[in-house]
Amino acid sequence: MKSPEPVQQVKHRRDSALATLVSSVPYAGFLGIRFERHGDELTSVLPYDDKLIGNPVLPALHGGVIASFLEVTAIIELSWAMLWSDLEAGRLTPESMAQDLPRLPKTIDFTVDYLRTGLPRDAYARARVNRSGRRYASVHVEAWQDNRARLFAQATGHFLMPQRADG
Repeated sequence: MKSPEPVQQVKHRRDSALATLVSSVPYAGFLGIRFERHGDELTSVLPYDDKLIGNPVLPALHGGVIASFLEVTAIIELSWAMLWSDLEAGRLTPESMAQDLPRLPKTIDFTVDYLRTGLPRDAYARARVNRSGRRYASVHVEAWQDNRARLFAQATGHFLMPQRADG
């Protein structure tokens, strides 16, 4: 019987795969978006930076930055959910991902609700996949800053899923 993989190796493999996935979206790097992982649950973090301000009088985060933050969160969540079983089964490794980056879902439509002003501070978001089939997926994203119960933006998006190599 094969002994279980040490916890630190599992964590390292998952974190490396997530870093490889996020690095495949250059705009996420430009905005400074990073992801915190707890098991298979992801929280995206948009660290505050002066370049993210759209209205310096208020000051407030730019609406396009907020929309991009939410869309990147949705795409990474969908991709992570799609890759998770292959990663856990050992059919996919961070090294194989780095050599052959998986195709990302393509946005069909994305609707953002701006609920209040994005303040000049760090922002957080989580995406929930409502439906994911072989060709199409629907995702809801919520973003907050200081208090998870006080959302400042939310979005719903529909995505065309990439064809999987196994079918």
